[in-house]
Amino acid sequence: MIERTTCAVVGGGPAGMVLGLLLARAGVEVTVLEKHGDFLRDFRGDTVHPSTQRLLDELGLGARFAALPQSRLDEIAFPFPDGSRVVVGDLRRLRVAHPYIAMVPQWDLLNLLAEAGADEPTFTLRMNAEVTELVREDGRVRGARYRTTDGERHELRADLTVAADGRWSIAREQVGLRPKEFPVPIDTWWFRLPRGPEDPPALTPVMTDRRFVLVIPREGFLQVAYLAAKGGDARIRARGVEWFRREIAECVPWLADRVDALASMDEVKHLDVRLNRLDRWHVDGLLCIGDAAHAMSPIGGVGINLAVQDAVAAATLLAEPLRRGQVTPEVLAKVRRRRLLPTVAVQTLQRILHRVVMKPIIDGRRRTPPKPVVALMRTIPAASFVPAYLVGVGLRPEHAPGFARRAAVTS
Repeated sequence: MIERTTCAVVGGGPAGMVLGLLLARAGVEVTVLEKHGDFLRDFRGDTVHPSTQRLLDELGLGARFAALPQSRLDEIAFPFPDGSRVVVGDLRRLRVAHPYIAMVPQWDLLNLLAEAGADEPTFTLRMNAEVTELVREDGRVRGARYRTTDGERHELRADLTVAADGRWSIAREQVGLRPKEFPVPIDTWWFRLPRGPEDPPALTPVMTDRRFVLVIPREGFLQVAYLAAKGGDARIRARGVEWFRREIAECVPWLADRVDALASMDEVKHLDVRLNRLDRWHVDGLLCIGDAAHAMSPIGGVGINLAVQDAVAAATLLAEPLRRGQVTPEVLAKVRRRRLLPTVAVQTLQRILHRVVMKPIIDGRRRTPPKPVVALMRTIPAASFVPAYLVGVGLRPEHAPGFARRAAVTS
């Protein structure tokens, strides 16, 4: 079966859904292909930063987003054994409408975007549509082939195909684009534990011997990240859940009274941390955005927000060429040029943090944040504005283009 659209978006994550919604609001016919039947995947990146919340306001979706179940983080603080703590990122110092990070299950955000897209006559979302290969003719990408859960195969022809299918992008692989990999010393294991009334309200990083634990307060539970040396998943799972419970209790003693809630290692999700970037984000007829163009480390939780900003930039630059049917490689190259500086800046910061903070912890050479950082934040608390701004807003936040803006919708 052959179908036709103007823009085919591979992947229904935050980047793909935002791009689809914005292009549809510009009157461009757009089809988003999502391989799963729903958005219910855990630990997919649930941080919605101030810049993304402002974007939702501009799209008229801010009130509906605020009504979603969520917890709010307004500072990042390191605790010390003597009971003291140092705030290294204070989002309350930001002069923005939403001076906090909203922790919202990603499926709720994606469902909100899907509902908004359904209001646009040129927006189509196809669930259970797994892209298997690209359509290529005369040296140009002309769309994508996909299969549905009933085994049917479809061909979707498009003037432009956008790869928003993540760090293991099939579309990117099909055209031979290979990202440059940067060294990463860690992997991450995510899991949930019950939340107690006396738990710290802030995002709490805990450094111990060769391990790093991040405790994130969520609505009704704690989201916990255990960071250890890269490549250790098989070894950790072989040791079993009882060992893992003891490990967490030793790292974060105030969690010892609830680690038994972790029933098995099946509840612990491994993230193979990658940090990479394409030198070129496009070929004729195909554009890569988000993790398909640049996989980010979980440090700072900025991956989802950079992906969303890629989508906004792409929609801003491509809406009119798509309407005219004139999306050339030169036009596609503009998206990378616009988004390269913030991408490189964040990845450079993450590489520095990997080298000067994470690797010394994993190697057993450090159990506290770097002393100069601690001294600076304790002497000049206002300095916590800088990390907060870099994480919460970024170097080049994108605003919704005029064609996509709407008055607030509350229902």
